[in-house]
Amino acid sequence: MNSGAGAGGSGGTTRLDPDVRVEPSEWPGARGAGYSIREQLRDRIGASLFLLWLVPNTVEALRAGHSAAAVLALVAGYGAAYLAVWWLAPTWRARGRVTLVVALFALGIGYAVATAPASSPSVLGFALSGSVILLPLRWAQRVGIACVGGAALVTWIVAGRVDSQNTLILALIMVLTLAVSRMSRLVDRLHTAHAEIRALAVAGERARLARDLHDVLGHSLTTITVKTSLARRLLESGAPTARALEEIRDTEELSRRALADIRATVSGQRRMSLAGELVSARAVLRAAGIEADLPHAVDDVVAGLAEPLAYVLREGVTNVVRHSGASRCTVRLGARWLEVCDDGTGAVEDAAKDTAGTPGNGLAGLTERLAAVGGRIAAGPLPTGGYRLRAEVPE
Repeated sequence: MNSGAGAGGSGGTTRLDPDVRVEPSEWPGARGAGYSIREQLRDRIGASLFLLWLVPNTVEALRAGHSAAAVLALVAGYGAAYLAVWWLAPTWRARGRVTLVVALFALGIGYAVATAPASSPSVLGFALSGSVILLPLRWAQRVGIACVGGAALVTWIVAGRVDSQNTLILALIMVLTLAVSRMSRLVDRLHTAHAEIRALAVAGERARLARDLHDVLGHSLTTITVKTSLARRLLESGAPTARALEEIRDTEELSRRALADIRATVSGQRRMSLAGELVSARAVLRAAGIEADLPHAVDDVVAGLAEPLAYVLREGVTNVVRHSGASRCTVRLGARWLEVCDDGTGAVEDAAKDTAGTPGNGLAGLTERLAAVGGRIAAGPLPTGGYRLRAEVPE
C-alpha cells in the first residue's frame, strides 16, 4: 500500500485544537507531481481489492448464526471507511483525517467482536494502514505500536494466551505500511524538489537573458545612435562626405555585431572581452565628442575577472554617453577592480535608478554579476562633480 506525500490539504499551520500544532509538511496528501492519473487510479483500485480479505470472515460469521444486520452493517461501514482513506481523505484537513482514523478503529474493533471467533485481531490491519496513510508518520508509529500491543493484551485476557500468529500479522502490516509510506513520501518530495528546480532554472535563465540583452542592446543602440547622429551632423554641416560615410559604415558594422551578439546571448555562448570593450569604449566616446582617458592594456587583470569587469566597463561608458553630459571620461583598471569616472552633471545617478529610486536594470545586473564572483559595485557622484562607477572584487 502506497501513501502519497504531497502537501497536506490543510494549508498553513494545521490546527487540531488550541494546544496542538503540526506543520503541513508532516501531513501526507494526495500523490502529487510526477504521478499520472493512471498511476493514482491503479494504486487506489489495488488497495481497495484488499477488502476481499473480509469476505471469508463475514461469510463464516453469518453461517455461525451471528446477527446478520450487525455483521453486514459493520463490514459495510468498515469497508466504506477504508475506501474513503484512499478515494477521499487524502485531500481532507487534519481534523477530518483524525476523525476517519478513529472511526476506522471503532468499526474495526466492532467488526472483530461481532464476527468472533471467525475473525481475528488482524482485521484491524485496515484501520492500521489507514492511520499510516492519513497521519504524520510519528503519530502513525505510536498508533501502530498501541494497536499491536493492545491486540496482544486483549487476546491474552480473553484466551489466556497471546494470539502470536495474528499479532505478528498485525505487526508486519504496521512495519510494511510504515516503510512503504515513508518511501512514497520521500519520492513525492523528490518530485516536488525536481519541479522547483526546473522552475528556478527557467527563472534563472530568463533573468540571465534579460540582463544580457540589456547589456548588449543598451550599449549597441547607444553607440549606433551616437554614430548616426554624428553622421547626420557631418552631412548637415557640409563636411566631406567620406567622413560621414565612414561613420555610416561603422554603424552598419555595429548593427551586424549587435545582431550576432543577440544570437550568441540567446544561445548562451556569448563571452565578453575586456580588451575588446576598451576598443569599443574609445570609439563610442570619440563619436560622442567625449575625451577618453582609457588604459592601454588589460594584462594585469586577474584571470576570471576580465569578463565581469568588461560588463562594468560597457555599462559605465554607456551611461556616460547617454546621461552624463560629460566632456571627459576616465577609466582606471587594476588587477581586481575597475573604475569609470566622468566630469558631467551627475545625471547618470538619476538615470541609473528607476522611478521608485531603486537601482535600475543596469546597476542591478552589474550587482548580480559581481556578486557571482564575490565582488561589489559602488556608484555615486564625486565631491568635485561628475560621477563614479567602481567595481571591485576583494581577495
